[in-house]
Amino acid sequence: MKIGLISDTHGFLDDRVFHHFETCDEVWHAGDIGEGGVLEALQNFKPTQAVYGNIDGPEMQRELPEYIATSLEGLKILMIHICGTPGKYARRAKELIAEHSPDLLICGHSHILKVMPDKQNQLLYMNPGAAGRHGFHQVRTLLRFDIAQGRAQNLEVIELGKRSEIKKP
Repeated sequence: MKIGLISDTHGFLDDRVFHHFETCDEVWHAGDIGEGGVLEALQNFKPTQAVYGNIDGPEMQRELPEYIATSLEGLKILMIHICGTPGKYARRAKELIAEHSPDLLICGHSHILKVMPDKQNQLLYMNPGAAGRHGFHQVRTLLRFDIAQGRAQNLEVIELGKRSEIKKP
């Protein structure tokens, strides 16, 4: 199973996402989707799993879950927008980690691309950074990876270019 992971679009979806995720089986959005039809465009493109983020309004919060806890190809996955980082998890993330014991923890919110092992909780932490034009990040990023035999593997970092290069409407 090939996954395209995106976060923090804040209402902007670069057309190149469709090219980079063309070979993916599913797209996962780790929150702060925003307005502008981003979620609908992803759902029309590929099967899409998404959680709401702190900028997403009441309508999206009714449509999407706060978190997703699932298992795929033998890998236990937890996705939530606000999480913190290994050793500095937010209270809600700590509760969900304790409850679900994920092998893979996915989050967004920080706009900082980071993939690292969390040895204390025996999981892999993934944050794809931010793909939108709002925030302090300099480069817009995505992740693409495979899930097979209980592992996340073949991880690829995709850079969409500098945030400053996008023309604002």
